[in-house]
Amino acid sequence: MSNYWHPFGQLYQASHDPVIFDHGEGVYVYDEAGRRYLDGTAALWYANIGHGRTEIADAIYAQAKKLAGYSTFGNFSNRPAEELATFLSERAPMKDAQIFFVQGGGDAVETAIKLARRYQFELGHPERTAIISRVNGYHGTWGFGTSVGGIDANRQGFGELIPDTYRVPYDEVEAVEAEIVRLGEEHVAAVIAEPVIGAGGVYPPPPGYFTSLREICDRHGVLLIADSVICGFGRLGSWFGVERFEISPDLITFAKGVTSGYLPLGGVVVAEHVAAPFARKDSPVFRHGPTYGGHPTCTAAGMRNCQILEEEGILERGALLEGTLLASLRPALQFPSISEVRGGVGLLAAVEVAPQVRSKDTSAVDRLAGIVRRNGLITRVLGQGLAFSPPLIIEPGQLEELGQIVMTSLAEWESSLSS
Repeated sequence: MSNYWHPFGQLYQASHDPVIFDHGEGVYVYDEAGRRYLDGTAALWYANIGHGRTEIADAIYAQAKKLAGYSTFGNFSNRPAEELATFLSERAPMKDAQIFFVQGGGDAVETAIKLARRYQFELGHPERTAIISRVNGYHGTWGFGTSVGGIDANRQGFGELIPDTYRVPYDEVEAVEAEIVRLGEEHVAAVIAEPVIGAGGVYPPPPGYFTSLREICDRHGVLLIADSVICGFGRLGSWFGVERFEISPDLITFAKGVTSGYLPLGGVVVAEHVAAPFARKDSPVFRHGPTYGGHPTCTAAGMRNCQILEEEGILERGALLEGTLLASLRPALQFPSISEVRGGVGLLAAVEVAPQVRSKDTSAVDRLAGIVRRNGLITRVLGQGLAFSPPLIIEPGQLEELGQIVMTSLAEWESSLSS
């Protein structure tokens, strides 16, 4: 029995039957028994450049030998944090952006929402505290992230959550404006939305959604937060994902792909006008930040990872391969137990199990994922089906392999359903 309590893991199952990975190479990971698995999820949406890149390990080693870690509170800094901040600011879809580093995606969401509220406060609108999010949206599991999250199962059982958080349908941009009007625009600080909804089911936005959302936010003086934790660093074919929709958010949260998971790192891209109230000589301090924000070894890993994404043309592959991934999974629709295959915007896709199957057998999706894994493919279980987000370095032939494993597994699984 393991003593490790796994996040999002059923305690008994995870502690009695852990799958222990030993090493990774490219798009594959290997367990301690030497069994190879195609990594169909890039770990947790993040291993964008693949596993086993010694260049990242070398950058980590070199920085750790020099200055492993040090606080960046106040005016303390380090060269890797400064370099990565400049690199990301120059590539952000907003001019002269500031970069606020944190430890991961959950921290980034906390930071963005607190900053949105504090920005409104500094503009003389302390009553603008409401945050609007979308059903099915996922924004981490910290305080604000849980409160604005749109996956009901992640919100249940924790008592009263942070107030002034409201959810609207994910695919109805008119509902956002209706909610702003209902609450009164003078009470709304920001809207937060993923470019493509990830953990909530892999839902690309309807055509024109984000253009209209940007216009609505501007019309009502509301900030737009793009939660690009999953969608950034090539997953949609660009640095932050939102460039795909030709908009400029006020704040962008990022993490995951910024280091391809080699070390924990996240952050917020802050538009110049949002940073402005804090940038004057006599401005107040934004009293917020994690111990390891701007950590030199983590930012060194991030800097080397971003260089690789750019130098090797990996960044664009999320868009170049999106159709190939979707095509590899579409044959799943021949199975009566599959109701939908979604994707086509970035290297993200989902295979949804029919509602009648899920209602009849609540463990059906988990059992399907287990069969897929036994057949040599790692996938991610969502409430209604399986999600796929392989490393961006995956080749078309390996995407075909991914699809073949899924089809073989579906046939095996459907036989078990009818027996």
